[in-house]
Amino acid sequence: MLPGRRWFKFALYFGVLITAGSMGFYAIGMNDPVNDWSFVDSIYMTVITLSTVGFSETHPLSETGKLWAIVVIIFGASGFAVLLSEFGNEIMEMNTYRRNKMDKKVSKMKNHYVICGYGRMGAVIASEFKKKQIPFVIVELNEEKIELIKEMGFSFVQNDATLDDTLINAGIKNAKGTVVVLDNDQDNLFVTMSARNLNNEAYIISRCVKHDTGKKLKRAGANKVVNPYITGGHRMAELLISPFVEDTASLETQDDRSIEFSIEEFGVDHLSNLIGKTIAESQIRENYGLLIVGIVNKNGDTQINPGSDTILTSRQKIMVIGSSENLVQLNNAMS
Repeated sequence: MLPGRRWFKFALYFGVLITAGSMGFYAIGMNDPVNDWSFVDSIYMTVITLSTVGFSETHPLSETGKLWAIVVIIFGASGFAVLLSEFGNEIMEMNTYRRNKMDKKVSKMKNHYVICGYGRMGAVIASEFKKKQIPFVIVELNEEKIELIKEMGFSFVQNDATLDDTLINAGIKNAKGTVVVLDNDQDNLFVTMSARNLNNEAYIISRCVKHDTGKKLKRAGANKVVNPYITGGHRMAELLISPFVEDTASLETQDDRSIEFSIEEFGVDHLSNLIGKTIAESQIRENYGLLIVGIVNKNGDTQINPGSDTILTSRQKIMVIGSSENLVQLNNAMS
């Protein structure tokens, strides 16, 4: 919005222009021996001349009337041009103000996370952080994605993430961790290296598509590397082989070996020999190499990490963790 003084100046300018234009048409019309010009006709002629809507003239104009119309059009068009220019300047000033305000907000953040890239993965990560009320800032260059970020109310820095100054403006030196999920492996590799050089303590996770790039990302300073296609493929294969499995998790050793665990939910009623027994007496750990990590009671209450002396009852559900192979054995035993 334009400030009050500017609005007043433009209102005064167009008010004087309409008044002067109407008086001019009225004075010219008074000398017309054929047509009877009223002041309303004069105001009408001024308005349609300024607006250039193309409506027909109230009365035919004389040569003097046409010249006066040209003068009104010139001053009106000039006024509108200045008005539009002021609107453009005001919008630019507002955008600059908002950007400075956002930069100031980001500069005060500490122990936060920096998300480089707001693609599909970046959007999911940001959504998870918001749910868990974890402070974060997004680095993104694309204007359309910035509009989406603004709609979500996320903190952001609009610039190229491959530039060190951009990462510094995002508070990379005070960040607790960084997630690099740009569109291609080359940019991810470059940003990972820059992020590690700017903050040697932060935990860095980077996305990659090619397997060879994953090794380079670790050498560049990434603590973990995620290939969404491999991860998604493993997950889908696991679901096809063991559709009863609720979820899977994996631990990565220092020599890049992956240890996978699966979590599944079983109804105690389907394991009738467990009803009335304690977890220790069930011998699920001894017989199947599985651990009961949670119990959902019939009223919906949940027990996390129940003790070995907890008694299993009818209509309960137990959450069991272990290898997929051992879960399959338990599932077969239930069948």
